[in-house]
Amino acid sequence: QMKKLVKNKISLTAYAGVLKLKAFQQFKRQFRVFNANAPQTNARFSLLESDLYPCLDDNTGQTHFDRHYIYHLSWAARVIKEISPEEHTDLSSLLYFPTILSAFIPTKYYDFRPAPVELDNLYSGRADLTNLDFPSNSIHSLSCMHTIEHIGLGRYGDPLDYDGDLKAIEELKRVIAPKGNLLIVLPVGKSRIQFNAHRIYSYAQVISYFQEFALKEFSLIPDHSRDGGLIRNASREMSDNQLYGCGCFWFIKNSNPQ
Repeated sequence: QMKKLVKNKISLTAYAGVLKLKAFQQFKRQFRVFNANAPQTNARFSLLESDLYPCLDDNTGQTHFDRHYIYHLSWAARVIKEISPEEHTDLSSLLYFPTILSAFIPTKYYDFRPAPVELDNLYSGRADLTNLDFPSNSIHSLSCMHTIEHIGLGRYGDPLDYDGDLKAIEELKRVIAPKGNLLIVLPVGKSRIQFNAHRIYSYAQVISYFQEFALKEFSLIPDHSRDGGLIRNASREMSDNQLYGCGCFWFIKNSNPQ
């Protein structure tokens, strides 16, 4: 199976190389035409071969984007607008999210690999999700998106741990304040591990991990664009029918958790 995987990867790499070669040949033709039509005197810019900077992947009919990341960040922004917290804490989500959010709400961002980003209204530091250095019941608005599924798989230099995700979940549950808001984003579908990329969770698994919380909203980014973009208030059945969907869970901690 491993040999087949490697062979397929080599084949895909070779195919991509052919496409790159064709794109580069087109690039050279375009440069010759552009250069021939550039002003020969009083030019506003220099146009030298030493300054060539080939961009070969952008000539497409549509703007391509990663459905999971565009839609789940858009979902989180809408939810946080609804919550309207005085301060928000984010743990290891895509860095674009806390940096933009900090323009509107004081934001604290933590990652296992700290990001040396410097912006007003934003604090950036290091945190180990399996052992958070925050007091219990202290955070009122917290997000951790497309992160938990990676913990313990070693992909980002973290220690190998089959139950690393469960340890992180317990820590998230611990630090959230009663009636606090927790935004969790995970791959959903048939539960499995695709080592060392990520875990995929069933809807029932996620709900069982957060029994001390009320589910305020479940939204879904389905496998295929034909099924929609961001589906607000999706059903469990829709989630279970995904191969690698993106589940967006808005939990609220019970006021008297057991």
